[in-house]
Amino acid sequence: MNTDRKSGILFHPTSISGTPGIGTIGKNAYTFVDWLKKSKQSLWQILPLGPTGYGDSPYQSFSTFAGNPLLIDLDLLVETKKADANDIVPPDYIKNEGPVDFGSVVWWKVPVLNKCALYFLENCTKQDRDAYEAFKNDNAAWLDNYANFMSIKNFYDSKAKEEGIDGIKQVWFNYWPKELASCDPAAVSKWNKDNSKDIEVIKVIQFFFFDQWKNLKAYANENGISIIGDIPIFVAADSADVWANQNMFQLEKGGVPKAVAGVPPDYFSATGQLWGNPLYDWDAIKKTDYYWWICRIKNCLKLVDYVRIDHFRGFQAYWSVPFGNKTAIEGEWINGPDHDLFTAIKNELGTIPIIAEDLGLITDEVKQLRDDFNFPGMKVLQFAFDPNEAGHDGMINAFLPHMYPQNCIAYTGTHDNDTMQGWLDKATDESVTLVAKYILGREISSKEARALCNDKALCPLLIKTAMASSANMTVFPLQDVFAVGSEGRMNEPSTTGKNWKWRFDLNQLSDEKAEELAFLSEMYGRNF
Repeated sequence: MNTDRKSGILFHPTSISGTPGIGTIGKNAYTFVDWLKKSKQSLWQILPLGPTGYGDSPYQSFSTFAGNPLLIDLDLLVETKKADANDIVPPDYIKNEGPVDFGSVVWWKVPVLNKCALYFLENCTKQDRDAYEAFKNDNAAWLDNYANFMSIKNFYDSKAKEEGIDGIKQVWFNYWPKELASCDPAAVSKWNKDNSKDIEVIKVIQFFFFDQWKNLKAYANENGISIIGDIPIFVAADSADVWANQNMFQLEKGGVPKAVAGVPPDYFSATGQLWGNPLYDWDAIKKTDYYWWICRIKNCLKLVDYVRIDHFRGFQAYWSVPFGNKTAIEGEWINGPDHDLFTAIKNELGTIPIIAEDLGLITDEVKQLRDDFNFPGMKVLQFAFDPNEAGHDGMINAFLPHMYPQNCIAYTGTHDNDTMQGWLDKATDESVTLVAKYILGREISSKEARALCNDKALCPLLIKTAMASSANMTVFPLQDVFAVGSEGRMNEPSTTGKNWKWRFDLNQLSDEKAEELAFLSEMYGRNF
């Protein structure tokens, strides 16, 4: 890892305002990059970029390799002559501002993208056609499986809906014909031949995404900004990854999982978190020299500059919950590949910039795995001010800034936390007072501390405190930079229907706030 001191912002592209229905990787994303540069921030952290399914979570994607079509900017398609302006006009119910309504966005934007893809196939220049063919050739290892999977899924989802079956909430092993569910080569080949036009459209849409993302990343890099990407350790059951690689997962015959992933009861949930992802068959994967995982990391590093691996502890041991259980309480820890996987990755790819999400129940063995490969871990300020852990008897809570090692990334919060202001608003007077004492370095009454909270004065002081820490990197959710309350929370674990919707009005990206961040970056040696 580069040990130069850096700082940056966590802000997923879906949260960018000013485009129909959902944030995109178009011009407004470039505006955000410009503001990062003005703020002397050198890191932009995002969530996974894959196509989201039921629940809209970027951590439950139809493919770990593909890009999310909803992030494609339609105006850019028209400007680059890949689409017709008449095809992209949104209906009145699609708004440029406010929370993302994923149902409405999918209903409108997916058919529009299909039209754009057909237009491209019929009208593209030779240069664009050559670029598209090169894209297909370079990405065939995952693109063919993904396009086939989505074509089959779209057909049987529509059929299920016509028959009154809630197929959208199902996964392929429940309602596809057996020969297709088993990914039988002959059956898939026949499907491919019979549905070649639909499959080609799916591939064109992926070309659109990767073309736009490549240009945005290049712009960020040219302006001194590195992108921190995110890989969930597990993949979704309803994904091309599981369907096309069934031998790599702990599945019954027919594709039904034997057990699924989650975590036991923790800070976020008293019943644990039941993610429902199929678990890897690590013995089978090892026999391939971890080829699929190496390809996954390699592909991600084409899109980003650093790879944050979510739930890193699962490589040392993972929580296995019997399939069908309603909560994650009744599970057991099973040993993972541990050092063996990362040794194989290093042998193939060399030393790569991995960030270990090491939150939750972290054992000495997990710490050893992290440290033996020199991966930086994460420190979250919200976890530092629990009075039961951060008392006055030495202040030894590892999440307090004075306890940080250099090789870590300090956050005020993550996408799973409430916003810092939201957390402070709900915190006890004891916790708020502890925060104020720590960052002000003096005694303070609970009344005065609460007044600072109500005036939104504590968030900027917490950011200053993290900036001043010894952590090589500091990253702050944009919500915390602007002291947004709980209305800006990105995700509440173990809930559905209300997450991933937040959007930020880019008009609030003021010069004043940029100057504040730039000053802190310069003061604490994090400027580039």
